[in-house]
Amino acid sequence: MKMWVVFSVGQRLRHIGHLDLMRAMQRALRRSGLDVCYSQGFSPHINLSLASPLPVGMAGDREVMEVPMQSLIPPETFKQRLNDALPIALRVISCHHRPDDEQAAMAQVCAAQYVFEFMDDADRLLAGVPEYLKRVSIPAIRKSKKGDVAFDIRPLIFNLFTKEGKLYATLALSQTGTAKPLTVLETLADFVGIPTPRAIATRTGLLTSCFGPLEAI
Repeated sequence: MKMWVVFSVGQRLRHIGHLDLMRAMQRALRRSGLDVCYSQGFSPHINLSLASPLPVGMAGDREVMEVPMQSLIPPETFKQRLNDALPIALRVISCHHRPDDEQAAMAQVCAAQYVFEFMDDADRLLAGVPEYLKRVSIPAIRKSKKGDVAFDIRPLIFNLFTKEGKLYATLALSQTGTAKPLTVLETLADFVGIPTPRAIATRTGLLTSCFGPLEAI
């Protein structure tokens, strides 16, 4: 049996890397005394996994983590004990049991939702969203080990809209294609003809191929 854990990463921790977040969770699980599964070998570690790495510089409202368990424990007990061992900027929101033979959470992620809160004047950027979305193709550059690679980001933008001075996006996040939030922001600013405004981005949720919340499976 494994526990699916929905947790948040606060703004204070948005600059920590994926491996640092993994280590923080592993240490908290050890401190909690929960009966979790460890790897075999000379340096046993907890076999947890995150549904998707959180980009550096971004907070997360509803991230998903899988924790293999040695024995069953009530979800509310798991939540309380892990929260007691975590720093205040990392909070478990909910958790529930999942069978071991279920497909891994990371394999079920298809898209993610984001919100951008701007520190600079972004009125022109936000006003340009409708025309930006009318484009059949939006060229962008992806960095790879072999250098810069040109690609079309338009098919990877599932939704983009504005509300109360903020920009909301639903973007592809899978092995077949991913739209990075910063790339969308940069191509939108380039389309409007302005420098990319400074913004604080938050990933608000992870979605399946049916565009339902990953945590609700």
